[in-house]
Amino acid sequence: MMSYKFATDEMMTKVNILKEEFSAIHDYSPIEHVSHRLKSPEGILKKANRKGYPLDLEGIRENIQDIAGIRITCSFISDTYRVLEMLTGQRDITVLQVKDYIKNPKPNGYKSLHLIAAIPVFMSDRVQPVTVEVQIRTVAMDFWASLEHKIFYKYDGAVPTALVGELKQAADVANRLDIDMERLHDQVVSLGEASEPVTPREARPAQHGADGVAPFPLPRSLLEAFLAKEA
Repeated sequence: MMSYKFATDEMMTKVNILKEEFSAIHDYSPIEHVSHRLKSPEGILKKANRKGYPLDLEGIRENIQDIAGIRITCSFISDTYRVLEMLTGQRDITVLQVKDYIKNPKPNGYKSLHLIAAIPVFMSDRVQPVTVEVQIRTVAMDFWASLEHKIFYKYDGAVPTALVGELKQAADVANRLDIDMERLHDQVVSLGEASEPVTPREARPAQHGADGVAPFPLPRSLLEAFLAKEA
């Protein structure tokens, strides 16, 4: 457990360095929030029993890869991929697995990037590679996932079918919000660079996001208020 704690500390340091450096250079950070957790010994044994893994140290190390976990919350979808690229580009991080649940969501609507990486932990008598799971998601994805997790455990996994459908719809709404807010952000940036007047949204041709869904109608007043605040 101590080695997993040290691996978590090292990964947290890496993420915070990236956050501060990016902010200093670009006056903007793709990382909104970072949190971490360690599974309890009871939780580890419960998962090992449920999955049928060997109940020994080597079996647990080999099969349970989310004992140490880091969650990185970003503003926009593009930021999640930017952070993943920055982390996987570091020489002392060994990438074991990447799962892209943003491009390929789970059936319930869950979206996130999952990175399983090995971090070298320098102990007094050895260097031990320790696996850490890193989840990278937007604020909207994190909000949905947190509520879905609570509902799942409240019903002990047996969530009513009607509620499952509503959760999937909520995930679709969160995704459309992500797409539309990133589009709005890009508009504001381009308007600031070009110093051109805002074109009314209704005068522009309809645009569709990556999921083929039309964006939410955002009023001109919201955009003008955002621009005024930035100025």
